[in-house]
Amino acid sequence: MWSVPAREVAPIAHGGDLGALRQAFPDAPEPWLDLSTGINPVPYRVPPVEASAWTRLPEAGEVRALREAAAAAYGAPDSDHVVPAPGTQILIETLPRLLAPTRVAVLGPTYAEHAAAWARAGHAVTETSDIDALGEARVAVIVDPNNPDGRTHPLAERRALAAALAARGGLLVADEAFADLEPVESLCPHAEPGTVVLRSFGKAYGLAGLRLGFAVAEPETAARIAAALGPWAVSGPALAIGRAALSDAGWRAESARARAADAARLDRMIARAGGRIVGGTCLFRTADFPDGPDLYRRLAAAGIAVRRFAGRPERLRFGLPSDKAAWCRLSRVLR
Repeated sequence: MWSVPAREVAPIAHGGDLGALRQAFPDAPEPWLDLSTGINPVPYRVPPVEASAWTRLPEAGEVRALREAAAAAYGAPDSDHVVPAPGTQILIETLPRLLAPTRVAVLGPTYAEHAAAWARAGHAVTETSDIDALGEARVAVIVDPNNPDGRTHPLAERRALAAALAARGGLLVADEAFADLEPVESLCPHAEPGTVVLRSFGKAYGLAGLRLGFAVAEPETAARIAAALGPWAVSGPALAIGRAALSDAGWRAESARARAADAARLDRMIARAGGRIVGGTCLFRTADFPDGPDLYRRLAAAGIAVRRFAGRPERLRFGLPSDKAAWCRLSRVLR
């Protein structure tokens, strides 16, 4: 028997659901141009993977090598602070199950799965737009850079929040899924008791289908998270590809430069179409349009998927096109 019954939480709409769009817009041209997710459109080139990685269970040394590469890439104190997982979504679901029901505050509006996961685990969840109000709860969740508006907070402000929560036995969950290519300071080097940092691999490296993510925390907390995930949580191919990509600092720096230029280009296109940029990161841009619902339908009718938001019909989020043809296709509709 579960000690805490799961609560009913309404399904959350996400980007990338092209099947539903094809049903809603059956006459749209194929192939669809999917700009509804914040995933790097120019992925890391997957290196050759040893054939045996597909046919045997991963070895402890391979897991350790990935943890070491992640610690170096994210600035964690050492590999004992790093927990690999099959995507950050699994970590978002796991963390609430490790704590007894308590009060949780989520800095929002933000990625809706955080509040939903804590609610499903029986916690009392509130959402606030004021970072100073987060400290009143036992657990606080902050996404920085935020999805979908790219909002960030100074490192000192985030560390002060973590210290305040830790002082009364609380926990700060800092989701840095979009931090890899941004000029922001991470909490990973400051993974002290009472802080868990989540890092996504698939978004920055354009390999979301690989399903790889990380929790960074002090070693005792990291060990608890790893035990909850169980053995062989990450596949052998993901261990090999993740280690190679995280060790490639040159690729990461060049990708950050190129995607920042792409984001600036997208801003100009959105502005010419009458949109007002409200934020984003170098992997996605969010804007308000006076004709938001109509523009969404026109884009979809042209086979272009973007992200819309319940309760904010004027707001659309655009991922980055991947090549010249995709840029031209988007430009024609926005004009």
